[in-house]
Amino acid sequence: MVRILYIEDESDIGSWVKNDLEERGYEVYWLKSGEDAEKYVPEADIAILDVMLPGLDGFSIGKRMKKEKSDLPVLMLSARTAVEDKLEGLSFADDYLTKPFQPDELAARIEVLLRRFQKNDQVLELHHLSVHTKDLRIINRDNGSEIQLTGKQYQLFQYFIRHLNQILTKEQLYEGVWGEQYLEGDKTLMVHIRYLREKIEKNPSRPKVIETIRGIGYRVKR
Repeated sequence: MVRILYIEDESDIGSWVKNDLEERGYEVYWLKSGEDAEKYVPEADIAILDVMLPGLDGFSIGKRMKKEKSDLPVLMLSARTAVEDKLEGLSFADDYLTKPFQPDELAARIEVLLRRFQKNDQVLELHHLSVHTKDLRIINRDNGSEIQLTGKQYQLFQYFIRHLNQILTKEQLYEGVWGEQYLEGDKTLMVHIRYLREKIEKNPSRPKVIETIRGIGYRVKR
């Protein structure tokens, strides 16, 4: 599961962002100041920092994080829209998002940063598949062939891999991949999962890779 270190002192905004990101399948460590941030940096996959904080400001905290862990993507959030502030933030941070913002935009920027900072290629063994995490190449070990996915199939499978072992609701999957609110009764997700299963499962009628969790959603389990 992707772990987000989030620092925001305003309770209403912090609670709203934390809840939204957790609904999308992220694990969120929310702090109201940078006082204990260094304890969370080693385990964090990405940091999201407000600029205006009690004590050290977000710029100072972000610079310290980058010095401690240079490959940690840092996204700055701020109501300060002046060019000078953005330039200062982008002198060390990897993205700068101004308030107010839509949750879908924040989630999209998080995904972009995670892809940009993805670690060296790892190979996941999922039943009969070998999945190369860096470029998401999928090899069928039974015959050595590479499985080709379409754009949305690729994005959907990538979302599963980013949230490996986690049960994902239809709402999480649809909003995470399509970037839109899921409407009950919409068959788009179900159709894409069916086509994805036809490509990656040994027996699509009895799927082992993408499990159906009855009444909740789906899961890819290692």
